[in-house]
Amino acid sequence: MKYKTNVMRILDKSKVIYKSYDYTKSDAISGIEVTNALNQNSSQVFKTLVTIGKTNKNYVFVIPVAYELDLKKAAKAVNEKSIEMIKSKDLLATTGYIHGGCSPIGMKKNFVTIIDISARNFETIIFSAGKIGYQVETSLEGLKKIIEFELVNIVK
Repeated sequence: MKYKTNVMRILDKSKVIYKSYDYTKSDAISGIEVTNALNQNSSQVFKTLVTIGKTNKNYVFVIPVAYELDLKKAAKAVNEKSIEMIKSKDLLATTGYIHGGCSPIGMKKNFVTIIDISARNFETIIFSAGKIGYQVETSLEGLKKIIEFELVNIVK
């Protein structure tokens, strides 16, 4: 791929092996549509969700695109009384990413990150490359070289 996102440059710099995908020629918007455009298993394609806790701290949750975040399980995973999704208007200022192009790699700050435990079922997972139209695929071991995360059951 000729085009490189910041996420891809970060992966390159850390010498993490990854595969990149370009779905800019498709009309895909939702996670399921992206999965179909890439002809991938929807359980292996993950979306990045940013939340805010009762304590006003932000948290990142990475879950399979076909699933919904269980807010109670998510709050328990980060020791919060409750959490809610961050408002769309606050996403760019908080993370540096826009809705639909949010990646767990390359955010403005290092947030506590939880990846759904189902990621262990795959040698690699696919997630946003930080720009709408691009995805990357890498192993959890590779991802660990760049961000800290825990694997927890956080989906409904």
